[in-house]
Amino acid sequence: MDQAEKLRNVIKLNNQRQELNARVITVTSGKGGVGKSSLTVNLAVQLRKMGKKVLIFDADFGLANVEVMFGAIPKYHLGDLIFHGKSIQEIITEGPMGIEFISGGSGVVGMNHLTNDQLFYFIRCLKELDAYADVIFIDTGAGISDQVLEFVLASPEVLLVTTPEPSSLTDSYSLLKTLYRNPRFRRDTTEIKVVSNRVSSPDEGKNVYDKLNSVVEQFLHGRIEYLGMIPQDGMLEKAVRQQKTVSMNMPGAKSARAFEVMAANLINHEQNRPRLRWGISQMFSGFLNHKY
Repeated sequence: MDQAEKLRNVIKLNNQRQELNARVITVTSGKGGVGKSSLTVNLAVQLRKMGKKVLIFDADFGLANVEVMFGAIPKYHLGDLIFHGKSIQEIITEGPMGIEFISGGSGVVGMNHLTNDQLFYFIRCLKELDAYADVIFIDTGAGISDQVLEFVLASPEVLLVTTPEPSSLTDSYSLLKTLYRNPRFRRDTTEIKVVSNRVSSPDEGKNVYDKLNSVVEQFLHGRIEYLGMIPQDGMLEKAVRQQKTVSMNMPGAKSARAFEVMAANLINHEQNRPRLRWGISQMFSGFLNHKY
């Protein structure tokens, strides 16, 4: 049996243990600066308040927004796991409220060039995370890079952050078009939910989604869902400037309440529409299948 087949067997074994799988949610955007990392961190805080054990995988190589917003500097990152033999527990950094995160670091860039032994160790370590957290957020880089596409293609659940600006909507559609036209995209099992950020009202937030969904239905013959909106909020902007998290430091802010509503929508969605949990190790099999 070759190493690639061994890796597939590891993933197959993991699929037989669905009850242990974490819910994996990938957060992405068509361009930078639309509030993607802020959404990730604030949803993590709100879900933690609801009693969920949350882990963030910071795959936005180079920016490290999650550690900045949490004020916690990781000792190790994904590259130390893959290339230096650190354990999965050693590269997990504890943030506020018991929320934990993994910094992707240089390991994100190197994932497409792993040896068979490195892949085997990587997938085996990820299996531990499936039983470790209730929800795992993956905060990707922005835009349509190869790394972003790999994460989104492999993810069972995607949150796409956009704003009312025409350029943001155009970039979001470009990302969706690239995704839908990729032969590896599983449109029947991948849930894409839109989050409208920096809107003036709930109606504007829904209108942003309606515009995007309309072109997806017309030109891509697909459908995306609406998760909710984040209002334009001076308190959120202040928190970002101060490198703080509005849901923790200013819980009465209108944006913090909007994050709370969205977190509740995620929980209610899971209860009303039970779905197969792939788990993060199964998700990363997308990288494996692409490699072989």
